[in-house]
Amino acid sequence: MNAPVRRPDPRDYASGQDVRWCPGCGDYAILRAIERTLADLGADPARTVFVSGIGCAARLPYYLATYGFHGVHGRAPAIATGIKLTNPDLDVWVVGGDGDMLSIGACHLAHLLRRDLDLTLLLFNNEVYGLTKGQLSPTAPVGTRTPSSPMGSVERPLSACLFALGAGGRFVARAIDTDRDLAEILRRAHDHPGTGFVEILQNCVVYNDGAFAPITDREVAAERQLRLVPGQPLRFGARGEKGLALRRDGVGLEIVRADDPAQQDRILRHDPTNRDLAHMLAALEPPMPVALGVIYANPGEVSFERALRAQEGPLAARAGRRELQDLMRRGPVWYVPG
Repeated sequence: MNAPVRRPDPRDYASGQDVRWCPGCGDYAILRAIERTLADLGADPARTVFVSGIGCAARLPYYLATYGFHGVHGRAPAIATGIKLTNPDLDVWVVGGDGDMLSIGACHLAHLLRRDLDLTLLLFNNEVYGLTKGQLSPTAPVGTRTPSSPMGSVERPLSACLFALGAGGRFVARAIDTDRDLAEILRRAHDHPGTGFVEILQNCVVYNDGAFAPITDREVAAERQLRLVPGQPLRFGARGEKGLALRRDGVGLEIVRADDPAQQDRILRHDPTNRDLAHMLAALEPPMPVALGVIYANPGEVSFERALRAQEGPLAARAGRRELQDLMRRGPVWYVPG
């Protein structure tokens, strides 16, 4: 009689290293959600790679019993691209903070999204540089006071989800670090055939505590959060009494009363394949609710790595096996006298 197959446990993916984040940091909850996701996927640690850059979020690969690569500031998307193209069978995840990904690494992130490699990318957004003592980050709201903006920021913040959509991302989602459904969103991002981008609103208890309290506090959550469910009406409020409809002039969204018969037919239903709707949802800001869940999901036709393999196959067959020195000396060679 065959022994029953043991299902993976989230604890199987813990490396055993001491987790060194500040007590109460939202990264702990994200780490647990990732462990649950890996267990749910039955991920093989020997074929799973986590790549990070610099910052608090970048410590995450140390705490998982998988392969990991701790890169330099902003370059995690480029490193992950090299890993995935070299070995497409690996399950590659990229993690980084808003400063790492949207400041020095913004160009690398944009090219990863437009290429649409088959990997999962998690952006931890705490609207501050947490590791280097709380300076202003690209996502910080106007008026934010930090050591680098003591009089209050005068910069307009960058929206991570709008950035992802603008770069051509085909899976864009937003979640909160302590959400119970975070693991499910991570699973959906992972299962997407292409780059699964998830912005995670993450609380920094030391340098930006309560930054997301206006949308996460229990007293206001129902009014400030729009939970996206494919095919379901865009409704929110304690009793779902509010909805989102296209404005009469066709430019943007507006709040309508869901209990008003004259307005009910105007309330939109969430279609994650509609890029125009996705842009409007990603752009919502107070007094509108914040869109949470899968904002956009529309798979491409051919993956980037598969398209490259299709090009390389015929070339490799014609060229045959070549030695590195032969390739380096192929064509014109200049000799410099010693």
